[in-house]
Order: sequence, then structure tokens, then C-alpha cells
Amino acid sequence: MIEKKEVFYENVILVGVINNNQNKEKAEDYIKELAFLAETAGGKVLTTFLQKLDKPHPKTFLGSGKLNEIKAYIDDNQVDIVIFDDELSPAQQKNLEKILQVKIIDRTRLILDIFAKRAQTSYARTQVELAQYQYLLPRLTGMWTHLERQRGGIGMRGPGETEIETDRRIIRDKIALLKKKLAAIDKQMKTQRGNRGKMVRAALVGYTNVGKSTLMNLLSKSEVFAEDKLFATLDTTVRKIVVHNIPFLLTDTVGFIRKLPTQLIESFKSTLNEVTESDLLIHVIDISHPNFEEQMQTVQQILSEIKAGNKPVVLVFNKIDLLKNEPQNKLENLQKTWLAKTEHSTVFISAANKINIDKLKDILYSEVRKIHIKRFPYNDFLYPDLEI
Repeated sequence: MIEKKEVFYENVILVGVINNNQNKEKAEDYIKELAFLAETAGGKVLTTFLQKLDKPHPKTFLGSGKLNEIKAYIDDNQVDIVIFDDELSPAQQKNLEKILQVKIIDRTRLILDIFAKRAQTSYARTQVELAQYQYLLPRLTGMWTHLERQRGGIGMRGPGETEIETDRRIIRDKIALLKKKLAAIDKQMKTQRGNRGKMVRAALVGYTNVGKSTLMNLLSKSEVFAEDKLFATLDTTVRKIVVHNIPFLLTDTVGFIRKLPTQLIESFKSTLNEVTESDLLIHVIDISHPNFEEQMQTVQQILSEIKAGNKPVVLVFNKIDLLKNEPQNKLENLQKTWLAKTEHSTVFISAANKINIDKLKDILYSEVRKIHIKRFPYNDFLYPDLEI
């Protein structure tokens, strides 16, 4: 009989704020997403706290009354970590740990931790490690840890240099080394992308956990890892797809999320190059999510930040099977909404239940063919059956 391995969960409480940018309803939705992040990282959410704030307290982020309320809860319950939905300054984190006497992390640190847990390949691990060190560097004061020394102590420390200053120098050296390593891999990947020839390249983009990998598996008939958890896919996967009689390359990319840490955007730049260098973006949206419109805006904002906002886009509204109302003519009703009347080609599907996939394939065929004909205007005889 095989013994079941006991899973260890850390007890966490979540903290968010209500302000001019987010009302109570929005703050509660953000906390739900933070809870999903915490559970993905291996946490068990005990409770949540919200405080209405015009602006965060510069020293403790929260007001003294709310801090006392949180401290009382911690004293009465076995709490391991307090997770804040917003990024904390190094001083705020240090002061909060002094007051609450438990580990304090913010949303950025939590996302970095999930990325570290999810990274499978050496390349992904290197990208995550770089992001972690960039996050850690300004936060060494008050959280000094004995980093693994890869060099001897003699000659390392200058006159009067403190342990923290030494660690800062070690981290800066590590960051420089990791950047150099990633630059070498980027060069190699750029060569690989160049070797793919002139074949049209499409990239799956979207908020995390919207079903991109499931759709990739369906279109490519491959087995890309897909799971109902945030950031199930970190490593870029490229597959050759043939829709009707036209081949193209399809890339599955890392999912986006609200407040995606700038360190991750920087360190995952080469992964995101698969998006910036693609010819067509397939934006997958979880239409069953109550805030799918905001998730769409988040994705569009990040695409603009990485200078990929002006590419041709196909909007794929996924998970229609999870919509609460299930009339017989659901697809017909969706086609009458504003979602189907944007400037982009639009389709409503369920990748998990293979609903309306033929329509998606027709749209992909049409969009890929347009790009192919522009690139090879004299090869139009290959695909004579569709008007442009």
C-alpha cells in the first residue's frame, strides 16, 4: 500500500484596500483573485481584511486601528503569513513584521513565489531567479539572510563594508550574471525563431487560467500541460498547426495578470518576444468570469507595454459552457451582443467541451491566409477557395 504524502499548507490572512481607484465590490473581487493566488502557492486562507484608505500609510500601509484588529486575530489564531494585495515598500514590510510578528509578503512576492514553483526548465528558472533578485535587492535591510557564498571570504569585503552591503554586492553580481546568461539564451532563441522560416506565426495570449493551454492541445493535438491553476504554463510552447490546408506556427505563452510585477515583465522579455514577433494574436478570454472585461483590459494594457498592441487580433471567448443561463440558442444570443461587434474577428467557444471549434478554425484560416498572401502574393493559387 502506497502511503499518501501529507500536504503542508501555511495559514494565511489576506489584506486589501478600498480607495478611489477600487470600490468595495472591486476590492472584494481582487481579494478573491489573491486568495486563488495564495491557494496556488500552497496557502490556506483563514480570513480577509479590507480597509478604506485614501492613500496608504507611508510607514505601515494600514491605519493603526486595522493593524490592531489584525494583530488580535493573529494572537487568537495560528497564522503563518499575512499577504497584502498591493506592493509594499521595504520600510512598510519591515515595520509590519515588527508589529504583527509574522511573515509579511505582498502580491508581487506571492506571484514570484508561484513562478518559482511553476518553472520547469532551466530557462524559466533563470528568468524567475532574476526577477526574485531584482525584487530582493532593495529589501535586504531588516531581512538579512546568509546567502550562499560561491566565492571565498578573503578579498571580498572592502574596508568597513557591512554584511548587508556585501550581500547587496553579491546580489548585483548575480543579477549581472543572470542577465548575461539570459542574453545568451535570447540570442539562441532569436536564431531559432529565424530558422522557422517565413511561416505565419500566431500567439495565444490572455489572462492567466482562461484555457489557452487547453485550446493549444485541442488545435495541435498535443499534450501541453494544462491545469485549473494560475500560471500553469510558464515555458513557451510552439507547435505547427494545420487548419484546413494552411500551416502556421502557434505559440502558447505565459498568462497575464493584474499588477504583473515589473521584474517579471523584464526577466520574461524573451518569452514575451514570442508575442511581439508574432504575426497574429489569439486573445483568449474566460467569458464566464464576472470581471472578464477588466481582464481583457489588463491583457491589452500589457500588450501595449511590450509594444504588441497593434497586431491583428482574434478574440476567442472561451468557457461558454460555464455561463449560468443555458438557452438552446446561446451562440446566437452571444452573436447579438457588443462582444461580437468589435473591430476584431470574434468567436465564442468551449475548448474543454469542443463547442464551436469549427467556427474558430474557419476564422483562423481566414486570418492566417490574409497574412500569408501579403507575404507571398504570387502563391495565392494555393488557397483559391476563400475571398479576401
